[in-house]
Amino acid sequence: MRATTLASSLVALALGLRSHAQLSVDREYFGVGRPIAVGVTIPAGAGGEARIDLFEADAAQPVATAPVIAGQANLASLMPGLWADRSPKVRYAQLVVGDTPVGSPLVLVPMINPPIAKLFDAQTGLVWMIDPATGKPNEADPRRATVLFTPDEAPCYTGLRIYRDQHAVLATSLGDVEFRLRPDQAPNTVATFRALAAGGFYTDVIFHRIAAVTRTGDPFVVQVGDPSGTGDGGPGFNIDLEDSRLPHDFGVLSMARNTDPNTNGSQVFICLSRAGTARLDGRYTAFAQAVRGAEVILALAASPVREGTDRPVEPPVLHTVKLTDAPPYGQAPPPVTRPASNDGRR
Repeated sequence: MRATTLASSLVALALGLRSHAQLSVDREYFGVGRPIAVGVTIPAGAGGEARIDLFEADAAQPVATAPVIAGQANLASLMPGLWADRSPKVRYAQLVVGDTPVGSPLVLVPMINPPIAKLFDAQTGLVWMIDPATGKPNEADPRRATVLFTPDEAPCYTGLRIYRDQHAVLATSLGDVEFRLRPDQAPNTVATFRALAAGGFYTDVIFHRIAAVTRTGDPFVVQVGDPSGTGDGGPGFNIDLEDSRLPHDFGVLSMARNTDPNTNGSQVFICLSRAGTARLDGRYTAFAQAVRGAEVILALAASPVREGTDRPVEPPVLHTVKLTDAPPYGQAPPPVTRPASNDGRR
């Protein structure tokens, strides 16, 4: 019995050491042209040479690779293209030992001036806005308006925001839902959500809206993220809409907002079907995909609501959002899909 216990403990210790072997940074922001100090921890006894592979999001092959040894490395020297590229994209730096990816990758987010979203009503030729003199909206109709993104006239690349890739686990009263965050689609939204989660903002917050179906009967959304539970609250600040190309589909996490597109804050919704949420593409910022917990999403959607409303009778509770280390690059589980038995209209 003791021998078995000892063997199990040694295996657990080895796995623990291996899980902590990865790339790390001691700060998050690195100005353009400056060194990027990266810690390299290699599993004890690991065979084969170590290297860092640099990937663009969802690419199968790295755009650059460089050998490393345990200790500290200057990623800017290893990957000189990081500062030479004038149109940078989100990239992932993955430690590889032998042929085995080890630990979570680092996410490299370019700091560059983002475009600003506006609602343009082609019928009136007006950009929707609130008249500062009257406090009332102008004649543009936001319901038929198109979201246009106005780029910065002279976008400036100031450096990289670098952090360890993590998944977000929403622990609800009906079970856990794990999301893969997509900074390649909405980097500032992901950064804000991560900060709110790490700061404990999403502690015992109810799902205040259960909009299980649209008027045409297609599964729609469940919404959470307002500590007041009214649907009117937020974190005390707004962030701009981002031009995410992640399609709204079952299990996708997206930002709720007011009429003004740049009023994203803390409220988020989980999509219940592609049929019900496709019309949200380009108008709301989708920023994560569920990779575990499809049955929990369906259970949340099945919560009874008060007649004629989308307010739940007994609201499910989001107890916390925990950030956990992501798998090595390319090894994340696939996005969940809506179970076949629930494909039809509700």
